Amino acid sequence: MKAFAASVEEVFREAAARWTLIAYFTLSSLFILIFALAVNLDIVDGALAGARLFGKEVELGGETVDIDHLVLGFESGFSGFLYLVGTFLALFATAHLVPRLQEKGTIDLYLSRPVGRVRLLLSRYVGGLLLAAANLAYLIGSIWLIIIWKTKVVHPRFLLGGVVILFTIATLLALAFLIGVVTSSTAVSLMGTYAVFFFSAMLVARDRIAAAMDSNLSAKIVHTLYWVFPKTAQLGRAVVDLVSGGEILRRGAPVAADFLPVYGTTAIFGIVALGLAARLFSRKDF
Repeated sequence: MKAFAASVEEVFREAAARWTLIAYFTLSSLFILIFALAVNLDIVDGALAGARLFGKEVELGGETVDIDHLVLGFESGFSGFLYLVGTFLALFATAHLVPRLQEKGTIDLYLSRPVGRVRLLLSRYVGGLLLAAANLAYLIGSIWLIIIWKTKVVHPRFLLGGVVILFTIATLLALAFLIGVVTSSTAVSLMGTYAVFFFSAMLVARDRIAAAMDSNLSAKIVHTLYWVFPKTAQLGRAVVDLVSGGEILRRGAPVAADFLPVYGTTAIFGIVALGLAARLFSRKDF
């Protein structure tokens, strides 16, 4: 267990030594700073009386806006943006973990330690996930505190959106590890994972895509791919749905309630990808 924990700790040391950790948190800090300076609100008796965005007045048409509903709408929409930003930053900061591990000299050093190959790979995965979770907590937590500071409105649901985002990161990181084991390339791992992210999002329109196919076989393949790949579009929608409490997307399908079709199949994809990565890594000749 100590060897496993040491391997997890090594991920953070490596990230710090290669400036990945610093760059990761610097980008998040810059984003937080811009957000803190960009939005200024004038609140009177619980209603928005005026607003400035990047120093410019925002016209409200002479009307006051209920601040609670305004914050709810903003947090819901912004959580969707954080879903993209948080996921992409996390993958960019962790996709190198397997390719660098398999570099000549580095892999020899790690394999000389009293840690099995599967445990070694899993320790890198856990370390990468903890790194992503720490940055996500910092990013979302800071934005949430800034919103409270500027509006005096507290919506704890905003933090829950981070759980779904972390779940998405965990699934896609497993895929990045699988691609990394096969190719030993950080660039290919990133491109392949991002490609699956966007391709899976496109498959949300599977019925229309299948209807445009010229054969039943092609249509069945489209539907099969939908159930195989992670539900990235639905998870993004679920983040917004969770943060808003169903207020924003009440006219659409209750994504957050579709636990097995969305979360279940996505989790299975991640488990299978990580399992394949571990199996291939354990048999790979270095």
